[in-house]
Amino acid sequence: MKYLFCVLALLSFSISLGQQDSIPKKNEIKIEAVVDSLEKPIQKIEGLSDASQIINEKSIAGFRDYQKAYAYDSIWLKLQRESDYHDLTKQISEDETSVVNAVLPTDTLKHRLALLNERTPFNVEYNPGLERVINTFLSKKSDFLQRMLTASQFYFPMFEQQLDNYDIPLEMKYLAIVESALNPRARSRVGATGLWQFMYPTGRQFGLDVNSYVDERRDPIMATEAACKYLKALHKTFDDWDLALAAYNSGPGNVSRAIRRSGGRTNYWNLRGFLPRETAGYVPAFLAMMYIFEYADAHGLQPQKLATPYFETDTLHIKQLITFDQIEAVTDISQKELQFFNPSYKLDIIPVVKGKNYYLRLPKEASGRFVSNEDSIYSYAKAEIAKREKPLPKLQELNNRIRYRVRSGDYLGKIANLYGVRIRDIKRWNGMRSNNLKVGQRLTIFPRKPGFAVVKSKKSKPINLANATTYIVEEGDSLWTISQKFPGVSIQNIKDWNDISSSKLQPGMKLKISGGNP
Repeated sequence: MKYLFCVLALLSFSISLGQQDSIPKKNEIKIEAVVDSLEKPIQKIEGLSDASQIINEKSIAGFRDYQKAYAYDSIWLKLQRESDYHDLTKQISEDETSVVNAVLPTDTLKHRLALLNERTPFNVEYNPGLERVINTFLSKKSDFLQRMLTASQFYFPMFEQQLDNYDIPLEMKYLAIVESALNPRARSRVGATGLWQFMYPTGRQFGLDVNSYVDERRDPIMATEAACKYLKALHKTFDDWDLALAAYNSGPGNVSRAIRRSGGRTNYWNLRGFLPRETAGYVPAFLAMMYIFEYADAHGLQPQKLATPYFETDTLHIKQLITFDQIEAVTDISQKELQFFNPSYKLDIIPVVKGKNYYLRLPKEASGRFVSNEDSIYSYAKAEIAKREKPLPKLQELNNRIRYRVRSGDYLGKIANLYGVRIRDIKRWNGMRSNNLKVGQRLTIFPRKPGFAVVKSKKSKPINLANATTYIVEEGDSLWTISQKFPGVSIQNIKDWNDISSSKLQPGMKLKISGGNP
């Protein structure tokens, strides 16, 4: 399942994505004002020597003005962090018989689609289904579209650069809206992750690494390059960009089967009836986004001005393990901004690993001062890490493949849940036609859960209810942060003691912790 296209398919193009809060108008903050405000007295960082306390005459406190800049675009930043497939599906309020008001005359739409068709390699043909999708978005989701227009100012420049490098039509950038609503942290219920929604095996196939610290599927540049490689390979197979899109969604096998079932037809619109239902809505969703973005002005859709566009950011090679809270302490750039600019770091920690290069993206003004004072910053980070009661988690690499031996009592659902994969994936990896298993049977598994195949978790001891502590989950808590509050307690302990499999917590949830107080 993907994001917008599956919503469209489920409703046969009768989408209603619910009302979103409208974005208030923002005033642009000038870079000159930020630079002028950086002239502050030199401050000291507690715990460092005099030589390392000074972070040059542009002081640490000077970065506080980025908080103001962040306030101007906090709404769209929040959307990028929190937009989620489940949130979109919850907003559906109409059924297949719902009526969508036409926003523009059919003749006008036909004329505009014909103009689009002349300048793109995609087959942009008018049909009532596509018209319904376009009218649904324009009439029901103008606020959502404006947020996408705003967010696209940051992401589209990097998309276009990679698409051009691989000689892929620049219009393919609209696919990321259909896939993830331009949210690099987006994760579908089956585990597809990032702007381009890569499943774990496909991501590894195209060079995206996943470990306990980093998920490169969430890295905008690396994931975009991987998507370009994948799309290029699909186009080489089918020699048609519409079919490449369909294959990106459902897999090349489904497209090949649709061609056979249709009697050898290769035009997407002639194949739609033979493709999986969700894929039948996928290309229309993509074309709807293309039309809306190309004719945004005609529909009164205007993006908001970004405080920090993509071209005003820069990347730094990190030479020593450092955490986001340490970076915030020495730059005064909020963790929320750091998370937005650096979405691939799962634990807000940038590791240093032999043979790998990890980077930190910052606004250019901040990156220059970071480089000029990196020795002092790394000294501060090292001192802070040394103070920790517990060491930071060890980096665990995901193996490409493991071999699992079926045991008595095993069934596909149990094994799939154990490794965080889908039943149909296990069947596909092992050429299985049924769900039947035999004791001793060997299965090939590409695990999605970080580090599972590297570090086998020990079975937790039964919880001693007499000595158990009840912990009430607070806003911002995670299993990791809670485990750090109780010496000797691991994340797996907490899961086992409370019979939970997911890592998602809700404020107010009560957890039993065996032994002692935090």
